[in-house]
Amino acid sequence: MPLRDLALGLAVIVIWALNIIVIKLGVAELPPLLLTTLRFALVAGLLVPFHPVARHQLPFLLLLSLTFGSLHFALLFIGLGQAEAGTGALLVQMGTPFATLLAVVFLRERLGPRRLAGLVLSFAGVAVLAGGPTLPSPLPTILLLTSALGWAVSQLLIKRGPDVSPMALAGWVALFATPQVALGSWWFEQGQWQALVEAGWAGWKAVFYTAVMSSIVAYGLWYGLLRRHPVNRVVPLTLLMPVLAVLLGAALMGDSLGPHKLAGGGLVIAGLALIVLRVGLRRPAG
Repeated sequence: MPLRDLALGLAVIVIWALNIIVIKLGVAELPPLLLTTLRFALVAGLLVPFHPVARHQLPFLLLLSLTFGSLHFALLFIGLGQAEAGTGALLVQMGTPFATLLAVVFLRERLGPRRLAGLVLSFAGVAVLAGGPTLPSPLPTILLLTSALGWAVSQLLIKRGPDVSPMALAGWVALFATPQVALGSWWFEQGQWQALVEAGWAGWKAVFYTAVMSSIVAYGLWYGLLRRHPVNRVVPLTLLMPVLAVLLGAALMGDSLGPHKLAGGGLVIAGLALIVLRVGLRRPAG
């Protein structure tokens, strides 16, 4: 890979790792579902007018908005509000093992000893994390793992669904997800208007960063790299994302770096390496 493209790939990883920190800062000022609603509305407003889709693709995009929009992103924002940044990033990476299991069950893909070892290491890493003090309480842990499952289900849908360009997919999924998450905010959250009025730069920067930098700029660069290079040269870079998120969480948020997090995180990343380097899953960070 040319040095320029390698630098672009590393820039995407930094953007996605920082996205975890930004979400943490954002949900401190805005309720998580409200923040997710604003993020989706901005993505839809910036992309949908310029990326039309065929009418027969709309049911697929509506279904994907449920699994990728509401299930993955909404639960990610809620879960990260109650978890350390690095631990949350590691838990969300379990989407790759979940996707592997779902592909074996529903697509009849062959597992093989290497991917099986990767699955075992990944789930062992979560078990080690569970024995340490940095794992959040059961509810946010379940929410983050369910968010990872939503990502995994979405990957299978994308694999089997109609061919939609990445930017069109991001825009229309955001458009359909906006009212869903807004309804969730209205139903489960309180003080939205007051939060909007009192939100500082951290809250509004989080809306901008998660929508423009993480979703549009990073994904645009990432899929450009995938068009220019073989998947197995690009995807391994994603293994750096949880590592960087853990380090940024410790440096910027004061998260702990205890033995359970280091050992459990190492097992998760080793498991992901065995799965990703073998399968070449396109693992985005949100």
